[in-house]
Formats: sequence, structure tokens, C-alpha cells
Amino acid sequence: MQTHFSLAQLADPNIAESDKILRACVHCGFCTATCPTYVLLGDEADSPRGRIYLIKEMLEQDRPATKDDVKHIDRCLSCLSCMTTCPSGVHYMHLVDNARNHIEKTYRRPLSDKFSRTLLRLVMPYPARFRAMIRLSQLTRWLAPAANALGMNRVAAMLRLAPRTVPKADSRLVRVHPPFGPKKGRVALMSGCVDQVVKPSIREATIRLLTRHGIEVVLPEGEACCGSLSHHMGREHEAHGFVKNNVDAWMREVENGGLDAILITASGCGTTVKDYGFMLRTDRAYAEKAAKVSALARDITEYLSTMELKGAFPIKLPVAYHSACSMQHGQKITLQPKKLLTGMGFEVRDVAEGHLCCGSAGTYNMLQPEIAGRLRERKAANVRATGAGLIATGNVGCMVQIGSALEWPILHTVELLDWATGGPKPKTLDGWNPPEGLWHNPATLNSREKADGPREEVKA
Repeated sequence: MQTHFSLAQLADPNIAESDKILRACVHCGFCTATCPTYVLLGDEADSPRGRIYLIKEMLEQDRPATKDDVKHIDRCLSCLSCMTTCPSGVHYMHLVDNARNHIEKTYRRPLSDKFSRTLLRLVMPYPARFRAMIRLSQLTRWLAPAANALGMNRVAAMLRLAPRTVPKADSRLVRVHPPFGPKKGRVALMSGCVDQVVKPSIREATIRLLTRHGIEVVLPEGEACCGSLSHHMGREHEAHGFVKNNVDAWMREVENGGLDAILITASGCGTTVKDYGFMLRTDRAYAEKAAKVSALARDITEYLSTMELKGAFPIKLPVAYHSACSMQHGQKITLQPKKLLTGMGFEVRDVAEGHLCCGSAGTYNMLQPEIAGRLRERKAANVRATGAGLIATGNVGCMVQIGSALEWPILHTVELLDWATGGPKPKTLDGWNPPEGLWHNPATLNSREKADGPREEVKA
């Protein structure tokens, strides 16, 4: 694609990067076939190619974003399916991120839009606030139909997506979890802001599984939200604040004992953390440290694939594996989770149209509820068609989204791996009647102590 940015414009690193990305596009349109919004809406402006033209014109002319620009760019899920499909290597992720920064600086959003976006970014990255908001939503869920009737679709979506139960907050957070037996490695585990409120069992299962296999696990003090929520809303300065905070927290651990990896159990967060080096590339004080953090970042299944997991017993259950967009398109991790599950005895079943987003996409299911709802139902139908009765995935947002449309238990991949290697049966499966064919050894099914033996935890 030919561009016409001025030399003055190209002096801006973000514009220079956008120019490079735009020039890589050859208008082939392969991206349209795999873009969820184009598949649903059939509008060229709601395809990656169409948005690229909108972004090019907006940035090249250095003009404020229009209502039409914002409508189509807001509809982008940032699922990055287009990047998997693109034969020219167009880095659409960085281009649309720059466009969102430009929109945030130049466009005045309607009051209702501004309110919902502000509410989400001031609540979700902070576990205590998020927990309080969920409890409030549980009490007011009955208002969702009335909110829809009044045209308050975003409020209705927030109420409906709120979990019906919230695990109690852990009042005694252990920072260092020593391994069982000889120490084979040391990792930092990112707690995440949503995960620790909605599904703390993911972190618990990860710690059990790693320590059982000789890995010391550290929960770094001072760690916070990865910054992706602010980042995808175009709040660049705010996002960089979160990024720098985490870089500092993790580098303290690197300098005090060393780290083999920084492990992340939410693939959406993982995609962002792996991009820290790019995000802070122009910051002299942080560029090198951020690049080191990105190099250490690993999805939990990516790291586990380098280890030899010891199975306590094979669990012969069919599992529908949903590959989150941030996992398969953002991080290019496709085979490892399925191989790990298969190695533990699970019968992994692929989901049709697996490349299409479930509609979660961070806060998308609350900011674009109609499109997200259609994608959710489409995904649920494809998952149901596997007949598995059980779902595994690697992103908490997908768990909430798909779980709101299906009656099947949905678990993080690491919860199933923990179970298969001697950990407790996931509480999500309590009362669940599995299909015929489950085999297990009762002596190793129910407790961590039986598999690993007791030990003392080390407080920070």
C-alpha cells in the first residue's frame, strides 16, 4: 500500500511504525474470510482491510477521528485472526492500537459510551473494586431486562456476565511456594486482576502442578494489571503506567534469585506482556528492562511443554478444546495445550470454526454486546457439536463468555493437568455426571497431600 506521510509525521515513532505496517498490506483480502465481524456483518469497513483504509486516511491526513471511523474501529475485537491469515505479515495489532490512541486523543465520545468505558477501566484492573462490583451486579441482575428495554445494552451485558458466585478473597497470600524435592527451576507467576477474583482456582492449580514438578513459584509483590484493558481503549499513558509497575516488580525478582520464566495463565494478558518490549521501546529508562521481561514471558502451557509431566493416572474424558484468540493468533500457541491434555489421557476434540472469536475479547462483550452475543451463540453451537460435555481453554475471559451460553463445565487447561498429575478434582466438576469411560485411581484422586505429601509454606 502506498502512503504519503510527511517527514514531520514520520518523526513520531508511532506514525513511523504505522507507515511500515501500512506499506506491507497488498489489499489481497485474505483477512476478510477469517474476520469475525466481516463474517457476521459482511461490511468491508468491518473487515481488517476496510479498517486499514480508514486508519490510513485518518492518520495520513492527521485529522480527528469521525463517528464513522470510531464505529468500525470499535467493532474490531483485536482477535488478530487476520494476522494469522495475512500472507504479507501485516502487523495489524500495532496499527489498530495506534488508531485507538489517536481516537482517544481526538474524538469526544457520547456520555453513555464514555461512562461505560470509564467504569470498566476504573474497576476491572483492581481486584478489590472488581469483587465489589460483581457483588453489586449479583444483587441487581434482575434489572438486566429493564436495562435492555431502555436501550442500556451495555449495562445489561455487564449484569448478565457477572458470575453468580465469587470465591472468597485469600486473606493469607503466600508469596513464595517452594518445590517438592530437588529444585529444578524458579518462576514468577502472574496472578492477573480478573483471574484472582473470578477463578482463583487457576492460580492454585498452577502452583500445585509446578511445585509438584520441582519448580519454585513466586508471586511478585507489587504486581498489578498487565495494562491491556487501558491499552485497548487507547489510554496509552495509563497502560504504560501499569507496564512499568510490572516491569519493576518482575525485575526485582530477576535480580533477587533469578527467574527462568514469567508465567501467565490468561492468554490475553500474555499477549500484552510479550509486547512490553515494543510498548516501551522508546523509553530510555525502561526499554531494555521491558524487552527482558517480554523475553521471559511464557504462557503456562508453553512452559509446561518443556517439562516431563508425571501423570498420576490417565483421565479418559473427552474434552472440547477452545483455543483463545490471544493464544492461537496473538501468541501462535496452537499445539502445546492439546498435546499436554492428550498426554494425560484426555480425548481432545477440536471445535469447528476454531479460528473465530467467542466474542469475549477483553471488555468487548460489554462494550459491543450485540455482536459479542452473536459470536458467543455461534461458538457455543460449535462447542456443543463436539459432544464432549467438558470444555478446556486458556483464558478466563473465554471461560466467562462461553460459560454464559453453555451448561457444560469449562475449565482452564492447567486445572485439568493438575488433576491428572495428582491434584484434587476441580470443584467445577462437583455434581457433574461425566460420560461413560472415566477411569481413575481413587487413592490419588482427592488430595494434594496424597500425591505430594505435606510441607510448610514460606511467607513473604
